[in-house]
Amino acid sequence: MSLSPSFFTHRLYPIARHALFKLDPEVAHDLALGSLKKIESAHLAGVFGQKVLKPRSLIGLSFDNAVGLAAGLDKNGEYIDALAAMGFGFIEVGTVTPRAQPGNPKPRMFRLTEHNALINRLGFNNGGLEQFLANVARAKYRGVLGLNIGKNFDTPIDKAANDYLICLRGVYPHASYVTVNISSPNTKGLRDLQATAALENLLATLKAEQTKLAKKHKKTVPLLLKIAPDLGQTEINDIAALLLQYGFEGAVATNTTISRDAVRGHAHEKEAGGLSGKPVFSPSTEVLRQLVKALKGNIPVIGVGGIMSAIDAKLKMDAGASLVQIYTGFIYQGPKLISDCAKAIG
Repeated sequence: MSLSPSFFTHRLYPIARHALFKLDPEVAHDLALGSLKKIESAHLAGVFGQKVLKPRSLIGLSFDNAVGLAAGLDKNGEYIDALAAMGFGFIEVGTVTPRAQPGNPKPRMFRLTEHNALINRLGFNNGGLEQFLANVARAKYRGVLGLNIGKNFDTPIDKAANDYLICLRGVYPHASYVTVNISSPNTKGLRDLQATAALENLLATLKAEQTKLAKKHKKTVPLLLKIAPDLGQTEINDIAALLLQYGFEGAVATNTTISRDAVRGHAHEKEAGGLSGKPVFSPSTEVLRQLVKALKGNIPVIGVGGIMSAIDAKLKMDAGASLVQIYTGFIYQGPKLISDCAKAIG
């Protein structure tokens, strides 16, 4: 008897999740990814998900379907092929920083199971740009690959553009698109880059570098900006204006939230870090809607934050998203969520 993908997505994943959720969240994260890599290496990854081909074109790229993996799950680009085999229409890995850094002290990841949520304060833990590029170069995946870049924790904010330049130069030849992450709450001061003056300098610097790199490599790699869900309307309007002024090709809305309104009373409520999963769905979708409106259809926005079902994915698209990404929902729901969302949004 052959074992169908539906057997694994409906039966096996819930069992695996039950076992993994008994472990420390970060230990479980590493174990799960390591297991996926072994399964992919044994050419068995196809049993976890069926590829849903619902192609769409955006920012000069052709996506197999509209459901992607959000950055943060694979910070070092170690598991690209294994994750691609799950059925994602595109993959985004990182955030990478110029130099390796350990991130914040452990414990730094917490499950809020009854809320279908996570809190993390990982802090851009990664092996640095050189290791990241080696991992990306080894990957066999030839679909749309987004590479997400950031700054080192000890780089002053007024020097942050230098870190982004280093990363952009490194990842440019390997990326389908590059996401500029200025919205993680887990690197001190990083979100200050969303302020108008700092953001204008960063966008102008990166756009000028993109022009140089396009000539050097004879291809234009789109630049996207990832923003936070904790922004007001004026801030969103200002960001939109700068994205249009400097010709960024797209945006990602949103990162994790620092708000705890949706999880008041939970044992982990006071843990520092970014809250992801179902509680961020409503605020992230509202920011998405406001950003799309402010951009007036001139550039596309990828919607991410709290997608736990096909209905959630459709609501992101209804709010104006051109594509969606999942992360915490993938951890809670497994590969089935990818195909469900891809089929629902077409």
